[in-house]
Formats: sequence, C-alpha cells, structure tokens
Amino acid sequence: MRNRSFFLLTALGFGFAFLYLPILLLIIYSFNENRLVTVWSGFSTQWYGELLRDDNILDAAWVSLRVAFFSATISTALGTIAGMVMARFGRFKGRTLFSGMLSAPLVMPEVITGLSLLLLFVALEGLIGVPQGRGVSTITIAHATFTMAFVAVIIQSRLSQMDESIEEAALDLGARPAKVFFAITLPIISPALVAGWLLAFTMSLDDLVVASFTSGPSSTTLPMVVFSSVRLGVSPKINALATLLVLVAALTILIAAWFMRRQESQREKEAAAASAEQDRF
Repeated sequence: MRNRSFFLLTALGFGFAFLYLPILLLIIYSFNENRLVTVWSGFSTQWYGELLRDDNILDAAWVSLRVAFFSATISTALGTIAGMVMARFGRFKGRTLFSGMLSAPLVMPEVITGLSLLLLFVALEGLIGVPQGRGVSTITIAHATFTMAFVAVIIQSRLSQMDESIEEAALDLGARPAKVFFAITLPIISPALVAGWLLAFTMSLDDLVVASFTSGPSSTTLPMVVFSSVRLGVSPKINALATLLVLVAALTILIAAWFMRRQESQREKEAAAASAEQDRF
C-alpha cells in the first residue's frame, strides 16, 4: 500500500511539473536582462516596459479582448437557449439533426471550421454585400459559432441535474414561464453560465487557426502576432506578455471561484433557513 501511494504521489508530482514547470520558467525568464531568452544575465523589468511601448502587440491585444468578450457573450446567450432545448424539450422532430449540428463544432478540425466560415463570408459578401471584407465582426461571429457548442454542453449538463419540481411548483403558484426562468432557473444555473462564458472567452482569446481564416489586415489578433513573432525567434517581450496573460487568467479563475463559492454559500443559507422554518411549524 505504501509503495502504491509513493508511486501515485511521484506520478502526480511529475505530472504537475510537466504542466507547470515550463510556465514557471517562462515567468522567471520574463525578468531576464539578457535579450537571449535562454541565458540569464540578471534581474530586470525592461521587457515589460518594451511590451507596453509596442503598439503592434497592444493593438492586437485590444482586438483579441474585444472579440473574446463579444463572442463569449453571444455564445453564452445562444448556448443557453440550445442547452435548454436539449434538456427540457424532450423528443421533438429534428432533435437528432439539431443535436448533431450542435455537436459538430466539438469534433470538427479548426482548419475545416475556419475554411468553411471564410467561404461563407465570401459568398455572403457577393450575394448581399455583408460582411464588407473580413475584420473584427467576422472573427467574432466565427468564434461565437464554435464556442456556442461548448457552452450548450455545460448548460445542458447543469439543467439535466436540476430538480424540475422547483420550477413546477412556481408554475403551479401562478408564475409565468418567463418569471420562473429569470427568478428561479437563471440563478440556479448561474455558475454554469459563468463557467461557460469563461470557457468561451478563453477559447476565443487563444484561437489562432479560425482567426487566421476570418481576419483582415486591420484585425490581427494577439495569437497571430505572437505566432508571427515567434517564427523569427522568441523575444523576451513574448515572455513578459505570457506572464501577464497567466496573471490575468489566475485572477479570473480566483474571481470565478469566489463567485461560485458565494452562490453556493447563499443557497446553503437559504436551505438552512427554509429547514429551520419548517421545523418551527
């Protein structure tokens, strides 16, 4: 038993080291004074200053943040509707086709997705004149298209585990379906909504392939800039940029965890108060 525990701990340690040691080294070398990213010559924060003065990277970062925010919001709204259809509408005509179309972006290669969206945008521009060229709007639509499927899976899973008797009780008491959704269903599934939005935001911010097909000359995203610069050699500015992204991701995860924990604590308090009220009577 002890040998087994030692083996599991060792495997766990190697796994975490494989995942996080490169990130730790990247953060350390972002403070390297030397221009060569593999040669340590002293502590310095000069590359963060160089990064903040690089208009090309800053513009690309702003484009990526805008695209990620709007695409995550759109995909969360559409994915919630799709997840509710799959979880609550039971068997209906065309359910198999709808489920297949919803699941297709999960397994479709990004190259195929990007190429098909590019051909769609070109065809639409030729037929109705919209969109006029490729830019932020086409990248946003493309990202919302494939991230919506991931949000739908999260929402469907949460709704399938939810006790429907709570909603039925509200309907029996005279509440309208819209009131039940906004007052009961939406607060209960809010952690899933937050998780889906964060997943869609991260996937959009990280995407390179689909954005390469659907972007234009004035809408270069951050992954595209990083990829083009890395091909010519890794710059210490990229290490500084990656460190800032890791920091932002860590803060986002902590905030989301705090939000979900707060929601869970609130539900536990409400359940305890309801139980105490029942015991009184």
